[in-house]
Amino acid sequence: QVHMVESGGGSVQAGGSLRFSCAASDSSTSNYYIGWFRQAPGKEREGVATITYDGRTTYADSVKGRFTISRDNVENNVYLQMNSLKPEDTAMYYCAADRWNRWGRLDARDFGYWGQGTQVTVSS
Repeated sequence: QVHMVESGGGSVQAGGSLRFSCAASDSSTSNYYIGWFRQAPGKEREGVATITYDGRTTYADSVKGRFTISRDNVENNVYLQMNSLKPEDTAMYYCAADRWNRWGRLDARDFGYWGQGTQVTVSS
């Protein structure tokens, strides 16, 4: 069973930056449609950004202009660069993947493979 391996995250002050990376456990990240999701305590999981095999991206309105999702198919990684972080960005962040491309969506139901999650805490 494929699962996603995340790295990065941590604690920063408001206005700071963090970067996540994500890779598939079968080392074929370039073959997957990838998404980042987050869940804050007491809230539902929400989509942050997705990227198709060929690099088309979709972002939640709340992160547009601050977060950038990208992929390096040579290095077999997908990245989420998070700038200008706000306290409301505090959440557990999850990387997800699926074999089917679905551009323009931020729906967790589109993804069959998930990582364990990594915590981001932004202090004011």
